[in-house]
Amino acid sequence: MKEQLKVVISCGGTGGHIFPAIATADALKRQYPNTEILFIGALGRMEMDRVPKAGYPIKGLWISGLQLDKSIFSLPFKLIKSLKDARNILKEFHPDVVVGFGGFASGPTLKAANWLHIPTVIQEQNSYPGKTNRNVGKKAKAICVAYEKMDQWFPEERIHLTGNPLRSIITTGGTREEAAQYFGLNPAKPIVLLVGGSQGALGINKGISARIEAFKSSDMQLIWQTGKSYIDKANEEVKQHNLEDKVKPTVFIDRMDLAYTAADIVISRAGAISISELALVQKPVIFVPLPTAAQDHQTKNAQRLVDAEAAIMVRNDETELILVSKVQELLRDKERQQKMRQNIAAFARPNAAEDIVNIILQAAK
Repeated sequence: MKEQLKVVISCGGTGGHIFPAIATADALKRQYPNTEILFIGALGRMEMDRVPKAGYPIKGLWISGLQLDKSIFSLPFKLIKSLKDARNILKEFHPDVVVGFGGFASGPTLKAANWLHIPTVIQEQNSYPGKTNRNVGKKAKAICVAYEKMDQWFPEERIHLTGNPLRSIITTGGTREEAAQYFGLNPAKPIVLLVGGSQGALGINKGISARIEAFKSSDMQLIWQTGKSYIDKANEEVKQHNLEDKVKPTVFIDRMDLAYTAADIVISRAGAISISELALVQKPVIFVPLPTAAQDHQTKNAQRLVDAEAAIMVRNDETELILVSKVQELLRDKERQQKMRQNIAAFARPNAAEDIVNIILQAAK
């Protein structure tokens, strides 16, 4: 291995691609501080903000997904330009290896790497791979995955079951008493954590609103991440039902470590990173998959855990009818909670970032 490793990481579009990429970059820098890392993303997407905030340089490509509007006519021009720009960036930077985490920019970046005979590695977060990774994975030296039985999409001999790299902030922290106090809740009573993603989740929020009176007639308490668009309505409902001491709406949860510590059960979307976090902290979970996710991959993700008796799934269009009742049933069933904790732990990969770093190093040799 050369004294200073140079790595290009391409990711973007959503936090599900960006956060694992940053976690891997952090692990690379911890193990090999002299490593030079350059990110490539898509102009105008969230990676262009999040990656610099994490301390890494990033270059943007003029690329976007396929949309059935006027922008579809510019797609061929975007693709040609992004391939050319990616090739120029790689020729100037001279990386030893290029790592793709999915998203719009990963396709042209890894294709350009193949043209330049630079070894590539991809990391697939979901149980159903995205189009970009299915395409570029054919020529990758290694494919890092979070689920078993991925050989229907990738060459079996190049698959490595590593799990998804996670942010260091998600591990549980403090005592239950300290965590409950942070959110203004009673540690002696059951606490439900609702995390619908950084933007909230309308379907899940409506499920809570439809049966919010259930929190008044029971011991249940709720940490409710609503997102920006729903916070006013949630606050109004909490005030209307005099639930200020039991239901705590918030736009975003800064202390996820304390939220996980406080929670008895969790309601969540079924994104790959959410699942990996919940497996690591071993929490009983009710998944409400996002129905508009590409290729309905969130439902496929959740179904893997349901089949293993590690989770419960409620469809997005069922939330107003059954979500709260499913929460109440699970809170009453302590034996099922314990079984779900044990089963979801089997999906945890606490050393995912370090394992992926080792695979990157092997590919770079």
